[in-house]
Amino acid sequence: MVLDRKKVACTLQVGGEVLPQVEEFKYLRVLFTSEGRMDREIDRWIGAAAAVMRSMYRSIVVKKELSRKAKLSIYQSIYAPTLTYGHELWVMTERVRSRIQAAEMSFLRRVAGRSLRDRVRSSVTREELGVEPLLLHIERGQLRWLGHLFRMPPGRLPGEVFRACPTRKRPRGRPRTRWRDYVFRLAWERLGVPPEELEEVAREMEGTR
Repeated sequence: MVLDRKKVACTLQVGGEVLPQVEEFKYLRVLFTSEGRMDREIDRWIGAAAAVMRSMYRSIVVKKELSRKAKLSIYQSIYAPTLTYGHELWVMTERVRSRIQAAEMSFLRRVAGRSLRDRVRSSVTREELGVEPLLLHIERGQLRWLGHLFRMPPGRLPGEVFRACPTRKRPRGRPRTRWRDYVFRLAWERLGVPPEELEEVAREMEGTR
């Protein structure tokens, strides 16, 4: 597979065998596409989480005989991990944040015995249930992965890809937000660490473990 907005023919030969070129493939349950976008991947997991809730709706989510503690345990061990699988790689645009929050609260409101018509703030429902916002969990995971990337020794593929500097010009029009730019901004907004100091801070954190 070639990462490019345009279709580019490429021959990949391994051990004398020519491998077919594909537009997408899955690796460790994560979908990679030739356009380098994560939209479909995020949609997949939001859909998978919705399927999980449908399968448990009557037997667990709204079952009055089941304690709230048990329902929250299922939320934290099954529903939330399904919804956020592979989140370390996501660029959290406003659209994505909104969809994740909607999916999150769809489950939590029902655990609390509420619906949208009750017009109760999401923050009130979370506080009542003792659950932190899922977006905070996602951001922590992304910052943790950024630290791992900085600390990776030379030769590790994820680190090499992260440090790579493509030489091609970016196409005209509004450019997509790159994961690197997004997570650097996140580190500045949440931790107050500027991009030029991130690697040093990541290595210092490794030394304190």
